Amino acid sequence: MRVAVFGANGPTGRHLTDQALAAGHEVVAVTRRPGSLPARPGLTVAVADATDPAAVDAALGGTDAVLSALGSRFSKETITTYSASATAITGAMARHGIKRLLTVSSSIADPDWRPTGAHFFNHVLDPLVNRRLGHTLHEDMRRMETVIRQTNLDWTLVRPSGLFEHPTVTDYHTAATSADGVFTARVDLAASMLRELEERRYICTAMGVITTTVKPNIAKLIWNEGVKKK
Repeated sequence: MRVAVFGANGPTGRHLTDQALAAGHEVVAVTRRPGSLPARPGLTVAVADATDPAAVDAALGGTDAVLSALGSRFSKETITTYSASATAITGAMARHGIKRLLTVSSSIADPDWRPTGAHFFNHVLDPLVNRRLGHTLHEDMRRMETVIRQTNLDWTLVRPSGLFEHPTVTDYHTAATSADGVFTARVDLAASMLRELEERRYICTAMGVITTTVKPNIAKLIWNEGVKKK
C-alpha cells in the first residue's frame, strides 16, 4: 500500500514512517522540512504545509491511505493547525478518491475520559496541564475531529493518552472511544495505527490506545515533553 504520512519528521511520525517501511508499504512523507528525512528505499518525500490545500492536493496524488501524526505545542494563543490541516487533507482526499484516513487526536477529546485509579493525574495533572495549559490545543483537536466526522471518508480518530518514548512495541491495548490508561508509548501508537489500517476495526469511530506493560519516569517525561522542548 502507498500511504501518506503527515508530520513524518515529528516524534510519532518518525515511528510511523519506520514501521510502515518495515512492513513493506511505500511511504510518502509529507513535511515542511525535507532535509530531516534521510533517503531510503520505498520513501518519497513531499514538501508541503499541511494547512495549504493546493500543496496537500499535490502531495496526495497516487496514495491509497493517509496517516496524520501532526502536532502542535501548547500556546495561550488560538491554535488552528489541527482543524486547518484536517480541512485541507480531507478535501484533497475527496478530490483524489482516497477513502482511508487515520488521524492522531487525544484521549482528552473524550469528555468522559478519566483513567481508573489515577487520582493524582485526574485531580492534579489533567486539570492543570491538559485542561488549562493545553486548553487551546485541545479545543482545536476537537474542531479537527468535527471536521473529519462530517466527511464520507473511512476515518479513524486515534486517541492516545500521555505520550512517551520507548524503544520497542509492547503489548498495547486499544478500545472504542478512549482507553482506560494514562500513558501511550509513541512506538505503540504508530503500531496501532498500522494495524488498524489493515484490520479496519474502528471505521468511522475513535480508537483509544494505551501502553500497559511499561510506564515512563514521570520526572523525565515532564522534562522531555514540557521543559526541554520549549
